[in-house]
Amino acid sequence: MARRPEGDKRRQILEAAVSVFAQKGYFTARISDIASGAGVADGTIYLYFKNKEDIIASVFAQVIEIHMARARAEIANVGTPREKLLAIARHQLTALSERRDVAILFQTELRQATLMSRISANELRDYFDLLSGVIEEGQKQGVFRRDFPRSLVVQSFFGALDELVTAWILSPTHYNLVDLAEPVTELFLGGLAPRGGKK
Repeated sequence: MARRPEGDKRRQILEAAVSVFAQKGYFTARISDIASGAGVADGTIYLYFKNKEDIIASVFAQVIEIHMARARAEIANVGTPREKLLAIARHQLTALSERRDVAILFQTELRQATLMSRISANELRDYFDLLSGVIEEGQKQGVFRRDFPRSLVVQSFFGALDELVTAWILSPTHYNLVDLAEPVTELFLGGLAPRGGKK
Protein backbone atom coordinates (compact mmCIF):
# COMPACT_ATOMS: atom_id res chain seq x y z
CA MET A 1 0.00 0.00 0.00
CA ALA A 2 1.35 3.43 -0.95
CA ARG A 3 2.26 5.63 1.98
CA ARG A 4 0.05 8.68 2.45
CA PRO A 5 2.00 11.90 1.73
CA GLU A 6 2.89 13.86 4.87
CA GLY A 7 1.05 16.93 3.60
CA ASP A 8 -2.12 14.88 3.23
CA LYS A 9 -1.91 13.72 6.83
CA ARG A 10 -1.51 17.28 8.04
CA ARG A 11 -4.55 18.35 6.03
CA GLN A 12 -6.42 15.33 7.38
CA ILE A 13 -5.72 16.49 10.94
CA LEU A 14 -6.80 20.04 10.15
CA GLU A 15 -10.05 18.83 8.60
CA ALA A 16 -10.79 16.76 11.67
CA ALA A 17 -9.96 19.71 13.91
CA VAL A 18 -12.50 21.93 12.14
CA SER A 19 -15.28 19.43 12.80
CA VAL A 20 -14.23 18.76 16.40
CA PHE A 21 -13.85 22.45 17.29
CA ALA A 22 -17.19 23.30 15.65
CA GLN A 23 -19.01 20.50 17.49
CA LYS A 24 -17.36 20.53 20.90
CA GLY A 25 -15.92 24.02 21.13
CA TYR A 26 -12.25 24.90 21.18
CA PHE A 27 -11.80 24.83 24.95
CA THR A 28 -13.74 21.60 25.44
CA ALA A 29 -12.14 19.70 22.57
CA ARG A 30 -9.17 17.46 23.30
CA ILE A 31 -6.23 16.47 21.17
CA SER A 32 -7.47 12.88 21.42
CA ASP A 33 -10.78 13.96 19.85
CA ILE A 34 -8.95 15.42 16.89
CA ALA A 35 -6.73 12.36 16.56
CA SER A 36 -9.76 10.11 16.60
CA GLY A 37 -11.51 12.19 13.96
CA ALA A 38 -8.40 12.15 11.76
CA GLY A 39 -7.86 8.42 12.25
CA VAL A 40 -4.37 8.85 13.68
CA ALA A 41 -2.68 8.20 17.02
CA ASP A 42 -2.62 11.02 19.57
CA GLY A 43 1.16 11.27 19.29
CA THR A 44 0.94 11.80 15.53
CA ILE A 45 -0.72 15.16 16.13
CA TYR A 46 2.44 16.42 17.83
CA LEU A 47 4.54 15.57 14.80
CA TYR A 48 2.75 18.39 12.99
CA PHE A 49 1.50 20.78 15.68
CA LYS A 50 2.75 21.98 19.05
CA ASN A 51 -0.64 22.15 20.74
CA LYS A 52 -4.32 22.94 20.25
CA GLU A 53 -3.69 26.63 19.68
CA ASP A 54 -1.19 25.81 16.96
CA ILE A 55 -3.87 23.67 15.29
CA ILE A 56 -6.57 26.33 15.31
CA ALA A 57 -4.08 28.96 14.13
CA SER A 58 -3.13 26.67 11.24
CA VAL A 59 -6.79 26.12 10.35
CA PHE A 60 -7.35 29.87 10.27
CA ALA A 61 -4.22 30.52 8.20
CA GLN A 62 -5.10 27.81 5.69
CA VAL A 63 -8.66 29.04 5.17
CA ILE A 64 -7.54 32.66 4.83
CA GLU A 65 -4.80 31.69 2.37
CA ILE A 66 -7.26 29.84 0.14
CA HIS A 67 -9.83 32.62 0.48
CA MET A 68 -7.31 35.33 -0.43
CA ALA A 69 -6.04 33.51 -3.51
CA ARG A 70 -9.58 33.06 -4.83
CA ALA A 71 -10.64 36.60 -3.94
CA ARG A 72 -7.65 38.11 -5.77
CA ALA A 73 -8.39 35.96 -8.82
CA GLU A 74 -12.03 37.02 -8.83
CA ILE A 75 -11.48 40.76 -8.53
CA ALA A 76 -8.84 40.59 -11.26
CA ASN A 77 -11.66 39.69 -13.64
CA VAL A 78 -13.90 42.65 -12.85
CA GLY A 79 -13.37 46.25 -13.80
CA THR A 80 -14.78 48.85 -11.45
CA PRO A 81 -14.22 49.31 -7.71
CA ARG A 82 -17.96 48.82 -7.15
CA GLU A 83 -17.84 45.47 -8.95
CA LYS A 84 -14.74 44.49 -7.00
CA LEU A 85 -16.43 45.15 -3.67
CA LEU A 86 -19.40 43.03 -4.74
CA ALA A 87 -17.03 40.25 -5.85
CA ILE A 88 -15.30 40.30 -2.45
CA ALA A 89 -18.63 40.24 -0.61
CA ARG A 90 -19.94 37.39 -2.74
CA HIS A 91 -16.74 35.44 -2.28
CA GLN A 92 -16.61 35.87 1.50
CA LEU A 93 -20.22 34.78 1.95
CA THR A 94 -19.79 31.89 -0.47
CA ALA A 95 -16.63 30.62 1.22
CA LEU A 96 -18.29 30.48 4.64
CA SER A 97 -21.69 29.24 3.51
CA GLU A 98 -20.04 26.30 1.74
CA ARG A 99 -18.47 25.15 5.02
CA ARG A 100 -20.86 25.68 7.92
CA ASP A 101 -18.41 24.05 10.33
CA VAL A 102 -15.71 26.53 9.30
CA ALA A 103 -18.19 29.39 9.65
CA ILE A 104 -19.11 28.26 13.16
CA LEU A 105 -15.44 28.00 14.07
CA PHE A 106 -14.69 31.49 12.77
CA GLN A 107 -17.77 33.20 14.16
CA THR A 108 -17.79 31.63 17.61
CA GLU A 109 -14.60 29.92 18.74
CA LEU A 110 -12.21 32.48 17.30
CA ARG A 111 -14.14 35.27 19.02
CA GLN A 112 -12.74 34.14 22.35
CA ALA A 113 -10.57 37.10 23.34
CA THR A 114 -7.44 35.07 24.00
CA LEU A 115 -7.58 33.43 20.58
CA MET A 116 -8.61 36.49 18.59
CA SER A 117 -5.72 38.58 19.84
CA ARG A 118 -3.10 35.90 19.22
CA ILE A 119 -4.29 34.44 15.94
CA SER A 120 -6.36 36.62 13.70
CA ALA A 121 -4.62 40.01 13.49
CA ASN A 122 -1.77 38.93 11.22
CA GLU A 123 -3.90 36.60 9.11
CA LEU A 124 -6.58 39.22 8.47
CA ARG A 125 -4.11 41.92 7.48
CA ASP A 126 -3.87 40.72 3.87
CA TYR A 127 -7.66 40.67 3.58
CA PHE A 128 -7.97 44.19 4.97
CA ASP A 129 -5.17 45.34 2.64
CA LEU A 130 -7.09 43.90 -0.32
CA LEU A 131 -10.24 45.75 0.71
CA SER A 132 -8.28 48.92 1.39
CA GLY A 133 -6.79 48.81 -2.10
CA VAL A 134 -10.24 48.63 -3.68
CA ILE A 135 -11.52 51.50 -1.54
CA GLU A 136 -8.46 53.60 -2.40
CA GLU A 137 -8.98 52.90 -6.10
CA GLY A 138 -12.61 54.01 -5.85
CA GLN A 139 -11.71 57.16 -3.96
CA LYS A 140 -9.04 58.11 -6.49
CA GLN A 141 -11.52 57.59 -9.32
CA GLY A 142 -14.11 59.69 -7.53
CA VAL A 143 -16.70 56.91 -7.36
CA PHE A 144 -16.31 56.61 -3.57
CA ARG A 145 -16.41 59.50 -1.14
CA ARG A 146 -12.96 60.73 -0.19
CA ASP A 147 -13.99 62.17 3.18
CA PHE A 148 -14.26 58.72 4.79
CA PRO A 149 -11.02 57.24 6.19
CA ARG A 150 -10.23 54.01 4.35
CA SER A 151 -9.67 52.14 7.60
CA LEU A 152 -13.21 53.02 8.73
CA VAL A 153 -14.69 51.90 5.43
CA VAL A 154 -12.77 48.62 5.47
CA GLN A 155 -13.75 47.79 9.04
CA SER A 156 -17.39 48.71 8.39
CA PHE A 157 -17.65 46.62 5.22
CA PHE A 158 -15.99 43.63 6.84
CA GLY A 159 -18.19 44.08 9.90
CA ALA A 160 -21.37 44.10 7.81
CA LEU A 161 -20.43 40.84 6.07
CA ASP A 162 -19.26 39.32 9.32
CA GLU A 163 -22.57 40.07 11.03
CA LEU A 164 -24.49 38.50 8.15
CA VAL A 165 -22.56 35.26 8.61
CA THR A 166 -23.18 35.26 12.36
CA ALA A 167 -26.92 35.85 11.86
CA TRP A 168 -27.01 33.04 9.27
CA ILE A 169 -25.39 30.59 11.69
CA LEU A 170 -27.78 31.48 14.50
CA SER A 171 -30.93 31.64 12.40
CA PRO A 172 -33.51 28.86 12.93
CA THR A 173 -34.49 29.17 9.26
CA HIS A 174 -32.46 28.12 6.24
CA TYR A 175 -31.67 30.65 3.53
CA ASN A 176 -29.00 31.32 0.93
CA LEU A 177 -26.37 33.52 2.54
CA VAL A 178 -24.81 34.43 -0.82
CA ASP A 179 -28.08 36.04 -1.94
CA LEU A 180 -27.32 38.82 0.55
CA ALA A 181 -24.02 39.81 -1.08
CA GLU A 182 -25.54 42.17 -3.62
CA PRO A 183 -28.06 43.96 -1.36
CA VAL A 184 -25.56 44.49 1.47
CA THR A 185 -22.99 45.83 -1.00
CA GLU A 186 -25.55 48.16 -2.57
CA LEU A 187 -26.65 49.34 0.88
CA PHE A 188 -23.04 49.98 1.81
CA LEU A 189 -22.20 51.72 -1.44
CA GLY A 190 -25.16 54.03 -1.04
CA GLY A 191 -23.25 55.64 1.81
CA LEU A 192 -20.01 55.67 -0.15
CA ALA A 193 -21.40 57.40 -3.23
CA PRO A 194 -20.19 60.98 -3.71
CA ARG A 195 -22.67 63.62 -2.64
CA GLY A 196 -24.97 64.42 -5.50
CA GLY A 197 -25.45 60.78 -6.56
CA LYS A 198 -23.42 57.78 -7.55
CA LYS A 199 -21.28 57.78 -10.64
